[in-house]
Amino acid sequence: MLSPQKNATTLLRAKEWLDLDPNPVTSSYIDGLISRVEGGNDGAFQELSSLFGARIQFGTAGLRGHMEPGPRGMNDLVVIQTAQGLARYIISMRDEKSSLKAVVGYDHRENTKFNVSSKQFAMYTKLVLDQAGIKCTLLDGYVATPILAYAVTNTGAAVGIMVTASHNPKQDNGYKVYWKDACQIRPPIDAGISNEILKKENLTPWINYGEQLRKIKAESSGECCGLSDKIQTKSIEDAYFQSVLSSGLVSGVSDAPSTRPKFAYTAMHGVGCQYAKRSFETFNLPPFLAVPSQEKPDANFSTVPFPNPEEKGALDEAMAFSREKECDIVLANDPDADRLGVAEFGKESGKWTVFTGDQLGSLLGHWLWEKIGKNSVKPVAMCASTVSSKMLAAMGQSEGFHFEETLTGFKWIGSRALALQNKGYRVLLGYEEAIGFSCGSIIPDKDGISALGVIATMASFLYSRGETLASHLQKIHDKYGEFVSNNGYYRCDDPAIVKRIMEQLRNGGMYFDRVGTYDVESIRDLESPGYDSTTEDKKPTLPSTPMISIRFTNGCVAQFRASGTEPKFKYYIELRGRPGEKKFEVERRLSAMSRVILEELLQPSGNGLTLPSHL
Repeated sequence: MLSPQKNATTLLRAKEWLDLDPNPVTSSYIDGLISRVEGGNDGAFQELSSLFGARIQFGTAGLRGHMEPGPRGMNDLVVIQTAQGLARYIISMRDEKSSLKAVVGYDHRENTKFNVSSKQFAMYTKLVLDQAGIKCTLLDGYVATPILAYAVTNTGAAVGIMVTASHNPKQDNGYKVYWKDACQIRPPIDAGISNEILKKENLTPWINYGEQLRKIKAESSGECCGLSDKIQTKSIEDAYFQSVLSSGLVSGVSDAPSTRPKFAYTAMHGVGCQYAKRSFETFNLPPFLAVPSQEKPDANFSTVPFPNPEEKGALDEAMAFSREKECDIVLANDPDADRLGVAEFGKESGKWTVFTGDQLGSLLGHWLWEKIGKNSVKPVAMCASTVSSKMLAAMGQSEGFHFEETLTGFKWIGSRALALQNKGYRVLLGYEEAIGFSCGSIIPDKDGISALGVIATMASFLYSRGETLASHLQKIHDKYGEFVSNNGYYRCDDPAIVKRIMEQLRNGGMYFDRVGTYDVESIRDLESPGYDSTTEDKKPTLPSTPMISIRFTNGCVAQFRASGTEPKFKYYIELRGRPGEKKFEVERRLSAMSRVILEELLQPSGNGLTLPSHL
């Protein structure tokens, strides 16, 4: 039975929302639900209660959620409220040297049922920032996320906003915020913006933006009805590719006539194809073949419901097209082109190798060191997230370049890369295992456009010497050792269980010195107050976050953390092989060890954890 008090509270919140919503479609939908609830419809009340549950949270990832009405979803009013809070924060943080400028980009996502889209969110954002006295450049047409990040420093903006949900399913959208250094926002900036958004004066639209936008649309034409800047957008894109050209990444090794691999490319129904074509031109590479069914922006993601190159089956269509056209390599950007996936067909084996993010990171790190780093006047540095492979660290130790690990997320990789540049280092690579790569410090964020050109150049060079990406990767492992990983997650819908598991791992402060028959060498617990058995003061050097890392004496590293955005408890287990040990032997040892680690430390059945294959 419904509580009359809860019923009245939900209805009140919905009616208050209705008075503020500038979108006639979403407001009509909520109005209809209210009428049905007042008529005693329990189903309508359940839906209304869901839409008006907890408000969508603004964090370091900005916003991300379903496109739907109400404070929980991505919609016109939520975007206006967010932009108003962001504007107030920018103004409050301004110093004498800072400019009151912003740049906004958007992708192709839309929900026709509710008449919301990335473009409309971007247009409302510009109207809000203009109203606040912040000069806002709205980029013209769909743009890739790396272009928006680059635009921040190119235009001298205080902030950049990219409206995209990246590789999420079609029902989602997002609002990603970059600070003036072109890096994703970090604490305490995220909390400061969030606090401003939730102030009453920013939750109420300052003016009637809906009416303002309707007038603009009625009086103007063009991509964004005159709100976007086509000339400046082209100038920014030209400058980005000029930066790629002058970065040292374009080595010229692909110029020589030789046996070249044949490339197929998929944009996964996103915005990347035009930028991928220009990347190939910049790197002096012959054109690739685009997968026609996935080449153009498609908000329905018709052939791939989970448009993430990492997802099992996501590259199936591209690989089938590639075999039809006798291509050797598939290159895949996710829909906003900040990630890069790669697959290679083995002509002798007749099988595909779909490279992991760690494998691509190893290939890129080795290539950039050999082609640029060895001859660099400045000292060289590379970064990777702490849950990425330790191969890059081993490579740095052997070759003499500086390596640092960071927390997960490119906000930490990018900000650390900027700090190292300020110390005089030439940062050649930052990467995370989730197929995110920043090559050559063009932007302090993952960039699937420039990384695509680097990988294709590398492959062209290797094929001219009778090698492949897979065979070259094996040569790298032969030199630095086999690093085999077992990364995955359990489904966990209850935050209390996650907390309980983390406490189990801490063992009451008496951290485990053995798991099964495997001896522990060191422990690092990044959650406050923190603990690191390897430091003199027993305090970790990385910022606080709920993650525990266990290093074993046999070279295995196991790391555990809860996802910040999904009901997942993630694990990352990697084993470094002994000198001369074959990969299959390391895989066998890791498989046996993983079973012991996961069972003894996480106790999946007792904690109600579910593997993805059992969902």
